[in-house]
Amino acid sequence: MLYAILCYNSEDVVGSWSKEEDDAVMEKLVVVTQKLAKEGRLGPVARLLPTTAATTLRKSKEPLVIDGPFAETKEQLLGFFIVECADLDEAVETAKDLARASASEGAYEIRPLAVYRPARGTP
Repeated sequence: MLYAILCYNSEDVVGSWSKEEDDAVMEKLVVVTQKLAKEGRLGPVARLLPTTAATTLRKSKEPLVIDGPFAETKEQLLGFFIVECADLDEAVETAKDLARASASEGAYEIRPLAVYRPARGTP
């Protein structure tokens, strides 16, 4: 089963890292992702730009597009990994590996993915 591992942390903390600190974290993450790729378990990975670059679509009768993230949280979604895991236990262990690679606090949300495969000919 595919699991999304969503990485949350304070943008202020991560944004304050020096280039050397950021590079060190990224090098540690590369070690984890290379292992997952070698095992054939790694799907898409993305590091998101800061929330200042975000746009939010609020659902209502008339959809409203707003500059900014407007999340009700002190931590922001910084990026995600899509990883093939046999079960939730393996997904949790994978998230622990990723968390150890980070130099700060934060959270890793683990969610199973429902893979949508459209019927042939469907756009």
